[in-house]
Amino acid sequence: MTQKQNAVNLSANPAEPSIANPADTLGQALSDYLACPSDAYILVHSSITEDEKMPVAHFFRDKNSIPEIEQTALEHCHGRTLDIGAGAGSHALLLQQRGISVTALDISPGAVAVMRRRGVADAQCTDVFDFQGDGYDTLLMLMTGIGVAGTLGGLDRLLAHAKTLLQPGGQILLDSTDILYMFEDEEGGVWLDMNGPYHGEVTYQMAYNGHKSQPSDWLFISFELLADYAQAAGFGCEMLCTDQGGQYLARLNLPHPCHRALPGVDA
Repeated sequence: MTQKQNAVNLSANPAEPSIANPADTLGQALSDYLACPSDAYILVHSSITEDEKMPVAHFFRDKNSIPEIEQTALEHCHGRTLDIGAGAGSHALLLQQRGISVTALDISPGAVAVMRRRGVADAQCTDVFDFQGDGYDTLLMLMTGIGVAGTLGGLDRLLAHAKTLLQPGGQILLDSTDILYMFEDEEGGVWLDMNGPYHGEVTYQMAYNGHKSQPSDWLFISFELLADYAQAAGFGCEMLCTDQGGQYLARLNLPHPCHRALPGVDA
């Protein structure tokens, strides 16, 4: 999940989206940090756990400080790339340095303004579900970016839309984690409402320096369930790596028309 004092008004430049919006919590935090780096943090309210402090500096990491999963994902990027939920643009900038053509999307006007100031060549303020384009080789969704699906139903919709953005043989690179452990008791048992929603469907809200975002749905999904949904949508699915915290990096591949997608197998 992505996202000090005075709002910066960029409305004088029509090429830049305005961030003078109290609900653009992420954008305000990123803009403040870009102007004056600090130890400020975003407070993330969640429906399943206690409030979590996320340092704003987390969005400005360089190639020497990003975690191994993200490094691996960037190494697997190729061709025209769409960075979805690009935040401050750190991944997009690293890809640009390698000569990769990248379009960076974020729904936060302030984040897009920060990306442009940092040198991201093509940063666009739009919801991925509204984005129209095709012929991409790679869709990049890091920092649990697949969570933008919100729900399992939203994941079906997202994968269907992704197929319109990718060219045959294209790929989606994403990371997520199964949060089932958060429902375990001290004896290792798991307490779930079997009639309720999927345990990885959560609601969160960000707060920063008097700014508060609207509540949003977010999806954490196990690799096994992701593979099922990917296969149903016509993608192959493989796990590229995991970390000690249970987070994983997956690649979904869209086969050429003459090939059939198999779970865990690249076309």
